[in-house]
Amino acid sequence: MDITLDQAENLLAMAKGKAREIGIPMNVAILDTAGHLKSFMRMDNAFLGSIDIAIKKAKTAMLFRMNSEAVGEFLKPEIGAFGMEASSGGLMGFAGGIPIKDGEEIVGYIGVSGGPVPMDFQVASAACNILK
Repeated sequence: MDITLDQAENLLAMAKGKAREIGIPMNVAILDTAGHLKSFMRMDNAFLGSIDIAIKKAKTAMLFRMNSEAVGEFLKPEIGAFGMEASSGGLMGFAGGIPIKDGEEIVGYIGVSGGPVPMDFQVASAACNILK
């Protein structure tokens, strides 16, 4: 089952609330399980350059069905997977992309960008908690 529009809108509302709480405007992308954009939000004054990063964080999580920073572990030079970050239109191997679960089932993916990486992760995590 894929994320519904109502669920996606609720996730965006949670993300917006958390971003406002920490004082950083964010871009938030929500993808369905096939990697298609379901919903997107660019808060006022969020960096334009973060739009693509948010989408690619969500896409990275979708392609590997894990958090984007976990994928980043495979992108480290010492792992020997040179060039992997350029595959699939570009991977983002840092925090802020998370599978969205309804119970144990993945129903979509969220990507957040606009602030320091730990804060992107905070916003994505806060949004994902709504379905738990």
